[in-house]
Amino acid sequence: MRFVLDTEQRLLGDTLHGLLTKAGTPALIRRWAAGDHDRTLWSALGETGVFALAVPERHGGAGPLPVELVVAAHELGRHAAPGPIVETLAAAALLDGSAAAGPAAEWLPRIAAGQAVVSLGSPGRIRRALDADAADLILLADGEHLFSAVPEGPAVRALDPARRLFPVRQVERLATGPAVPRAAATAYDLAALACAAQLLGLGRALLDVTVKYARTRRQFGRPIGEFQAVKHHLANALTGLEFARPLAYGAALSFGSPDFPRDVSAAKAAASDAAYATARTALQVHGAIGYTDEYDPSLWIRKVRALRSAWGTPADHRARVLAAVPEVRGESPR
Repeated sequence: MRFVLDTEQRLLGDTLHGLLTKAGTPALIRRWAAGDHDRTLWSALGETGVFALAVPERHGGAGPLPVELVVAAHELGRHAAPGPIVETLAAAALLDGSAAAGPAAEWLPRIAAGQAVVSLGSPGRIRRALDADAADLILLADGEHLFSAVPEGPAVRALDPARRLFPVRQVERLATGPAVPRAAATAYDLAALACAAQLLGLGRALLDVTVKYARTRRQFGRPIGEFQAVKHHLANALTGLEFARPLAYGAALSFGSPDFPRDVSAAKAAASDAAYATARTALQVHGAIGYTDEYDPSLWIRKVRALRSAWGTPADHRARVLAAVPEVRGESPR
């Protein structure tokens, strides 16, 4: 299936690409990893309308617009933009759907304008939130309860130094009732979809820089890109990314339907595998330089590895796809 973006959607992607290129994200990533949470880029993304894509119009947003969200997340991944961007987008859906009227009225306009950084805590025995030290608000959904939370303890060491996970604890109940788990499920699916789009952008950026490197790096008197084995690896990486891309847009188009969770899982599993395979190819072609701290593509490679398991591992999402197939559930297809 071929998806064609309209003029406004392409303009959004081009605008973000220009903004992020000018911002110089490699330097921002290193500063973010060191704890310098400069919000200049965050504010610029808000002015461009990125966060408004997940906020409904009644709270000052323009959404939810899932296709545009995929376009934006792809560019954010392509430039490896730091910060809990996906979490903030998902938090908008959680606040809007959880019947937390007061917190929604307070925070959603700020999210839409790029004036609030929000993170989400993971439920369960071990509760952690991304970039909790930089967040203005941390949300924690636990069953039928929605809490605000605060950091508790130092960051957990992570493969990607710009993705710092902190233990958190709940402090205030914001909402209670059956709307909370429903909103949490929608927030999870939107986050997984945005994460899949980020992975596709990361994979595309790594493929582009690897092709460029293969054209200039010489061995045995020839560019390594002329060797058949290298060509095959690069072609396989491109094929994987191109096959995963329609799944992300297909999932966006099914937003609001019963098939949305299944389609999101198919997209996340495919994007995770495609981006991870591309990252491996990039590392193989570059050699040891590809994983040195000073070399910018290493930041992209580390982010791919981290996002592969964020918002559900490929195995988790494949299991959810299988569970949605009637024959697997023991039902007769209609």
